[in-house]
Amino acid sequence: MAAWVDAILVFAVLTNLAVLGSSRLGLCIRMVAAQGIMIGLLPVVGHWHAVDARAVGLATASVLLKGFLVPWLLHWALVEANVRREVEPYIGYPMSVLIGVASLCLCLWLSARMPLPVAAGEAGTGASALAAPVAFFSILCGLLMIVSRRKALTQVLGYLVMENGIFTFGVALALEEPFLVEFGVLLDVVGAVFVMGVAVFHISREIHSIDTDQLSMLREERR
Repeated sequence: MAAWVDAILVFAVLTNLAVLGSSRLGLCIRMVAAQGIMIGLLPVVGHWHAVDARAVGLATASVLLKGFLVPWLLHWALVEANVRREVEPYIGYPMSVLIGVASLCLCLWLSARMPLPVAAGEAGTGASALAAPVAFFSILCGLLMIVSRRKALTQVLGYLVMENGIFTFGVALALEEPFLVEFGVLLDVVGAVFVMGVAVFHISREIHSIDTDQLSMLREERR
């Protein structure tokens, strides 16, 4: 199953770069949803030799929440806000992709020098040499989206991409009770995304925009 794990990790890299290079919010939501579904399968695919109820439960919860429920909420907020594109981000899309590629190279270089349990994959645990760099790369991509985009909705997607990176690292490489940790992280992030999704809707209804710069201007005007 190692080939399937590697395929999922490569898909995560491609979706990260696609999200960094796209201004269409609907497409970004669908790409992050697809990434969430594929990453959510790691507890089963990556631990195929010892699949148990915990692995199946974690995979099912992750796929349903990050692949369907949360994207549905974000799509609803997108429709209510009547926004289709991220316009004039702080960092342009070509530059974002270049930064993403550079970050991927850095993550590969750092992971090659870190004492990680990737050799366990030879014993059938499903660990992959790509797990750590892809996990770190996803976290960096999520951070880049949060700090370089203006729309609150895109920043929420950045949090989801970050969580996918944390999830990947925990499920693929953690040796002691990874599923318990990942359940906690998953519930925390999903709860935060629900709150942010509702906030995006109310912000859009009150000031007719989800541009975070508008919030700063509103604060200055009230002063």
